[in-house]
Amino acid sequence: MSPLIDHGLRLRHLWIAYLLAMLFHVDLGLMPLFHGQSAQIESAVNPARLALVFWGMLLYFLIPLASLLLITYATGDAHHCRRWRPWRRLHFWISIVYTVTNVGHLIADIVIPDSRADQVFLMAVLLLIGFLINREAWCWWRQLLLPVATPNLSPTAATRPMD
Repeated sequence: MSPLIDHGLRLRHLWIAYLLAMLFHVDLGLMPLFHGQSAQIESAVNPARLALVFWGMLLYFLIPLASLLLITYATGDAHHCRRWRPWRRLHFWISIVYTVTNVGHLIADIVIPDSRADQVFLMAVLLLIGFLINREAWCWWRQLLLPVATPNLSPTAATRPMD
């Protein structure tokens, strides 16, 4: 974990990739509609509870979006980075929860009878992006514990020949 690596920048880009992959996953699920086929899946959810499912999906999309925005503010506040330490810790655990739910979703996509290879592949990509987010979130959280390294910019170090 080098303090010279901008883990916040990596996290912002990874969350954008994650959100796009989630949108593609939903979009791929709806593609049969554009070809005159049904996108309906067998569901054991009581129709009266569908509103709760839809709100849950909305929340599941909004948490990464909120994370992306909070990371943007946290990385832009260089003078008060310690103030954002609780957020960095919470963000790491949020990323773990998303990875665990993606593992479950990938397994579900594999075992359902009408499983589609494109959906399974995209879920595997989402899981990979999630693992990258976990790693960067861990590094970003723990980065505040490291002493700040300042490069040696003395004139003698810059002009000294390399061995």
